[in-house]
Amino acid sequence: MNDAQLLRYSRHILLNELGDLGQQQLLDSHALIIGAGGLGCSAALFLAASGVGHITLLDHDEVDLTNLQRQIAHTTDRVGHSKVSSAKEAMLALNPDIQVTALPQKADAQLLAQLLPNTHVVLDCSDNFQTRHMLNLACVQHRIPLVSGAVIRLDGQLTTYDPRRADSPCYACVFPPDLAPEEISCATMGVLAPLVGVIGSLQAAEAVKLLTHLGDSLVGRLQMLDGRSLSWTEMRLRRQAACSVCGSDQRS
Repeated sequence: MNDAQLLRYSRHILLNELGDLGQQQLLDSHALIIGAGGLGCSAALFLAASGVGHITLLDHDEVDLTNLQRQIAHTTDRVGHSKVSSAKEAMLALNPDIQVTALPQKADAQLLAQLLPNTHVVLDCSDNFQTRHMLNLACVQHRIPLVSGAVIRLDGQLTTYDPRRADSPCYACVFPPDLAPEEISCATMGVLAPLVGVIGSLQAAEAVKLLTHLGDSLVGRLQMLDGRSLSWTEMRLRRQAACSVCGSDQRS
């Protein structure tokens, strides 16, 4: 790190659990964020500020006026721009020291197969089950940790799936593809803006922890936030032997 970096990241370096070695790990890391909406905006800004050296954003959508209530990387004058280019502008304004790759595309299996071999952590900030299951499958295949967040109305969820660990469930263990619930979206159900920031910021925190081996990850623990009372509930998760993605039949 040069002198400017030592100053920029000094509050990280002061942490005994992180220090200069941990900060260098962040600078050498590559994070992939799927979705540049509410969750993705918050996560991306904090990963950029934290000094993750290379961040790739993947989202095919454009900024709409209705997004600005919660998608804090976007601005009124960027309505109509691609979300990934808008978020990239905000991230580089915050920290020009990093590399941001903006991909205005839909996630698909072929693209993920190209991206994941050079990725150290993936953040699922998407808003539909099809994308979540596709991303989960790719992360299991490439053994990349996946930080998953979701918010709708006044409720948030957060967990980590880490296929490098034998005890870790995957997304399909918890939400089997053949039992997918009916799709709901904030466009029809609404969402409280700050809760999206809370969960997205915590996704970034979890990613930083994974990249620097700091503390204990959320593997096997689903955190649920009730925005009505601002109370947290934790559910224990287990790997399912019969899982269609990571079960014993798939590993044999």
